[in-house]
Amino acid sequence: MAKCVVWDLDDTLWHGTLSAGDDVTLKPGVLDLIRTLDARGILLSIASKNNHEDALRKLEELGVAEYFLYPQINWNSKSSSVSEIQKRLNIGLDTFLFVDDQPFERDEVAFALPEVETVDAADCLTLATLPRLSPPVVTEDAGRRRLMYLEDERRNESELSYQGPREDFLRSLDMVFRISRAGGDDLLRLEELTKRTSQLNSTGIHYSHEQLEKLMHDPGHDLWVCELTDRYGSYGKIGMALVAKDQDRWTIRMLLMSCRTVSKGVGTVLLAFLVKQAAASEKRLFADFRRTSRNRQMLLTYQLANFHVVSKDGDDHVYENDLSVSQEYPDYIKVEVNA
Repeated sequence: MAKCVVWDLDDTLWHGTLSAGDDVTLKPGVLDLIRTLDARGILLSIASKNNHEDALRKLEELGVAEYFLYPQINWNSKSSSVSEIQKRLNIGLDTFLFVDDQPFERDEVAFALPEVETVDAADCLTLATLPRLSPPVVTEDAGRRRLMYLEDERRNESELSYQGPREDFLRSLDMVFRISRAGGDDLLRLEELTKRTSQLNSTGIHYSHEQLEKLMHDPGHDLWVCELTDRYGSYGKIGMALVAKDQDRWTIRMLLMSCRTVSKGVGTVLLAFLVKQAAASEKRLFADFRRTSRNRQMLLTYQLANFHVVSKDGDDHVYENDLSVSQEYPDYIKVEVNA
């Protein structure tokens, strides 16, 4: 699935060239398209060669400025602008689409960033019909995705202005990490997480709603979901764990966490919870891990949590935690468990 559409402005989002003094207007159908994609949880941004202040003022006048995250309006190459947006959003380049009316600009992006799909502005109204931009179900969290990024931007601005140790800033966020057994209302979001999360995903396996529902009711499995909130709002349901329970051993079949939460130091909390659960139940704890091109960060998370390889078959590894090291939660996060 695609996660972000990056727009050029002149003769793409609007008719005319702003710097030439044209009285630019949104192209017919573009406003409805923007609203449709935003409602689906598709992020939107801008890569335009224009005067920054003039273009932002015009976007405000046209009533669409609020829809675009981290707009890059400058005289740099379009590929460098797309790269900066990718860095700010912290999602894979292969989840981006770039829309421009100029073949040169599309070719420049395609050459520098071959993972990015380019789209001729003449075809932009077909975006709503593309399978990559048409999730079968839009969850509540997906519908709030842009707003959650805006909340995160305020967090980041607050951190940049904070004078003092970073842990003190994290403590000031009043973060609450809630871990619960998954319920029926969570399954659509968990299905979406398995499809959209790749960097912090231990196996890269996609689970359907039907598979997750079956596992949720299976006494031989635990399906956990976690949510993170702080004084700026909710990050939504940002992680899950699937644990297979045998008589004397538990195996983490999947562990994943939204990449949006990495900088807040919460990536290890769910794993620490599972280690504590296994130790209290006197079970050996294993974890499946499948190497992909994207999930090295999850591998490091396991290794730092005292998991060690016990077997491997190609890219498939099995790790074990001998439970000899007590796993503690960060003291700047309040952890609530609803087991």
